[in-house]
Amino acid sequence: EMANIRNQCSWVHSNNWDQATTKAKQLTRMAVGKASKLQPLKIAEVPVNNAALIIGGGAAGLSAAFTLADQGFPVHIVEREDKLGGNLKHLHYFVPTNGKETQWNPKEYLAEMIYKAKQHPLIHIHLNTELANTTGFKGNFVSTLKNSHSFQVEHGIIIVATGGEEYKGPEYGYGKSDRIVTQLEFEQILSESSSLSRLPQSVVMIQCVGPAERFCSRLCCTTALKNALKLKELNPSANITILYRDIRTYGFKERLYTKARAEGIQFIQFEFDDKPDVVIEVGDDHQTISSKSEILVKIKEQILGRKITLNPDLLVLSTPVIASKGTRDLASKLKLSIDMDGFFLEAHVKLRPVDFSADGIFMAGLAHYPKFLDETIAQAQAAASRAAGILSQKTMLTNARVAVVDPLQCVGCLTCVRICPYDVPKIKQNYTGVGNIVGAAFIEPAVCHGCGSCASECPAQAIQLMHYTDAQTIRKLDALFEGKPSDSPVIPIDLIDVI
Repeated sequence: EMANIRNQCSWVHSNNWDQATTKAKQLTRMAVGKASKLQPLKIAEVPVNNAALIIGGGAAGLSAAFTLADQGFPVHIVEREDKLGGNLKHLHYFVPTNGKETQWNPKEYLAEMIYKAKQHPLIHIHLNTELANTTGFKGNFVSTLKNSHSFQVEHGIIIVATGGEEYKGPEYGYGKSDRIVTQLEFEQILSESSSLSRLPQSVVMIQCVGPAERFCSRLCCTTALKNALKLKELNPSANITILYRDIRTYGFKERLYTKARAEGIQFIQFEFDDKPDVVIEVGDDHQTISSKSEILVKIKEQILGRKITLNPDLLVLSTPVIASKGTRDLASKLKLSIDMDGFFLEAHVKLRPVDFSADGIFMAGLAHYPKFLDETIAQAQAAASRAAGILSQKTMLTNARVAVVDPLQCVGCLTCVRICPYDVPKIKQNYTGVGNIVGAAFIEPAVCHGCGSCASECPAQAIQLMHYTDAQTIRKLDALFEGKPSDSPVIPIDLIDVI
């Protein structure tokens, strides 16, 4: 036990020495009082399963799999679709670096990754498969996977790389005309246009669509500039106008913005409260919208100070990346946190950026937040490195500060079973509870996270959180108020079952 005099006295009361001294005496007295009730904490060694389970077979999942498999760890990739690749399947062009095209295009790069994964002897791929449930703890998980049938996989860590997806909402008339498309759909059009006649002559792009009004998706501006420059390359006479709130091309991608302006691409800014208006002209019956229906985009030009109307052949919406379908369901199964935008939430943005709060589970790629391919690969390798730190161990020590049940006080009310966020407490029939009832609660020390929820909710006070027992806490409070020490029940250390 430690009395933290530096942080809780010296620092916070540096201008009041007398108050700091008085408080230091109180903290020391409390620490001594608790120390008089301390008990030795038991730990045990448990074997570590050195296999990895990666949920998601996109760029992040494959990169993490290569990093682990090349170090000799078996890897299971779970992909719910019938093909590997994730969002990389939908890309046709990489963003030029230093003004030059990359050596590979996305299709070639993905084909090489898939071929390598299928040929690797330690990588096991499960397509059309989803995670049904997971039990166990860091170093020893057992997951049930489901496709045409259910089967179990034992593994030591989990990497969540479920990716994201392009938002497709009703904003700006999307879905009403085949001439209103997203950036990925526009990239598909550019890749399939074999002749100049099939390319649009005038294009308007609108940035910050839908959820991107709440958060920056980071990719939208760069993707818009990439596709605009590609159209200029294929059709130099094309008239391209980008309507934006704020252009954000991270890092050296700012060169794309400079090049786009040099190529004659027009940029018109709009305010959040004065967004562009899109009008689709209907047919003579005032109801039918056809592929020939004109699209009118009205926007206030800031320099002219008046509304202008654009009549493009194609309207391209820069929609953001959002969390993939099933993210909340997966978070519920694995007891993971998600942020207000639906992406998975890391344990600490600076200290543990690829870890979840749940031990032994890591994240990578778009499942975390929107990011570029190079950032995705880097984060996947970081997550794999963190995971390798666990898989490389033969055994691990269990947590000592865990909840412990005194079966002689347990009434088998199931309160701890219902309240535990990690589903750890179980009722064991071979235990005898209070009044010789059959069955009492048992908490597996290796799985317990030591959160204390069960100890605070137990109506019979049969559960104690080791190192924070009732007896220790009460003795600490008695020392604070200089009262007479009270005797509180203590669970003997011999009653604690460890593996």
